[in-house]
Amino acid sequence: MEFINGAIVAIYLAAMLAFGWWGKSRTKNSSDYLVAGRRLGPFLYTGTMAAVVLGGASTVGGVGLGYKWGISGMWLVVAIGAGVILLSVFFAPTLQKLKVFTVSQMLSLRYGSAAATNTSGIVMLAYTLMLCATSTSAYATIFVVLFGWEKWIAIAIGGAIVVVYSTIGGMWSITLADQVQFIIKTIGIFALMLPFSMHAAGGLDGIRERVDAEFFSFTGIGLQSIITYFVVYTLGLLIGQDIWQRVFTAKTPQVARWGGMTAGIYCIFYGAAGAMIGMAAKVALPDIAGAADNKDVVYAEVATQLLPVAVGGLVMAAAVAAMMSTASGALIAAATVARTDVTPFVASWFGKQIHVNSDENPEHDVRANRIWVMLLGVVTVTLAILVDDVVAALTIAYDILVGGLLVAIIGGLLWKRGNGVGATASMAAGSLVTLGTMIILEIQAENKFDGVYANEPIYYGLIASAVAFIAVSLLTKSTDRQVIEQWNLRVAGKTQDTPASAAGADFLGQ
Repeated sequence: MEFINGAIVAIYLAAMLAFGWWGKSRTKNSSDYLVAGRRLGPFLYTGTMAAVVLGGASTVGGVGLGYKWGISGMWLVVAIGAGVILLSVFFAPTLQKLKVFTVSQMLSLRYGSAAATNTSGIVMLAYTLMLCATSTSAYATIFVVLFGWEKWIAIAIGGAIVVVYSTIGGMWSITLADQVQFIIKTIGIFALMLPFSMHAAGGLDGIRERVDAEFFSFTGIGLQSIITYFVVYTLGLLIGQDIWQRVFTAKTPQVARWGGMTAGIYCIFYGAAGAMIGMAAKVALPDIAGAADNKDVVYAEVATQLLPVAVGGLVMAAAVAAMMSTASGALIAAATVARTDVTPFVASWFGKQIHVNSDENPEHDVRANRIWVMLLGVVTVTLAILVDDVVAALTIAYDILVGGLLVAIIGGLLWKRGNGVGATASMAAGSLVTLGTMIILEIQAENKFDGVYANEPIYYGLIASAVAFIAVSLLTKSTDRQVIEQWNLRVAGKTQDTPASAAGADFLGQ
């Protein structure tokens, strides 16, 4: 049984490598490598957007939340879907018109401020690296179960596969891989796990007869938890480089809006299905060993105990697909930020100017991007092997991302009076308050990392960031008129698709 399931997953992993070679044939310049040439239509765009946001926490974790909390376990994934919908309706069409590669380049265009750009690049790099490392560690646990490997071997082999197909073909390879992963996840959750688990539990009537009524309450998980999911995941999705980079792949603003909305709605149904599978498992497999301490084991137990052998293998492949899509998206995002934003900033310390992804030498730029993806892939695999608490590191990075950067980014898109000084002050205040609150709570906490995982740091950070952004922007000079004029031209889509590496260089004197 385990051999057949393992063989199916192994075939899937081999296919991922083949997608790398396919993507290589379509990669001619930086735009192809980093954002799939900005040519994705509705079908490919919807699939790749849904794949990158629905990772292990949504797939494996969502089923576990349903097992523990019932239907209210859906809220984590619903919050992710809400974030995709909000981004797609209100911001994605504008972002698609900017023709940039990174969040920091958007800030350069909007504020003409080197300080705001450099700060956001460093925070975004830390966030994407930690996201990639946690995803790599997560799918390795499935390889441990299927193949009996040591965890470090599972991380090394699985990570190598992601690094290879991401490095060779860039976003084109990742897009095709994501599309297949999207199909596998859809079949695995909706066509296999949901009907098989519901049948094993005796349908909705069978579940109602054997669980408390609270299991069907939409607020059973607690109002505070639901609010936290929306604050952390919905707001985080609005500004993450890994998500924005997918927006930049859209062929038109309309594809970015409607394709993203479709993906968001899909996420909501995905969350509901995961919760229902968990509820059915609670009835069909009421005494899963270790489920009280580790809810993630529920998914594997459903796959191996409630599903036929070959079907179970496909479902396990779906879990791997979910985690790999997140890992590959975070990897190329980290490499893009590192080369496009952070490297020129560091070079400026030594009086050097570096312009990247200019398309003046397309072959050189593609080769350089491949090197960055490969190097950072090695870094993330090493982190996943050596660091036991990468989740804590990711939480810190995520809180700083939202608490420190959200207001400056969204404020720049919505409020014309916001300026670079206000954005810089906002980032500094939000980051310091978020970190400071986290440190204080950690010192006072009874258990390790209770302060890191607390909700208060991100709330206080957002408040401080908003106050600083509004106050400093109002008290200082408005953004330079030339910067605003260029920004308005980009937003209106009236400029040529010029190299994004110089997006804000003219305004920053770089």
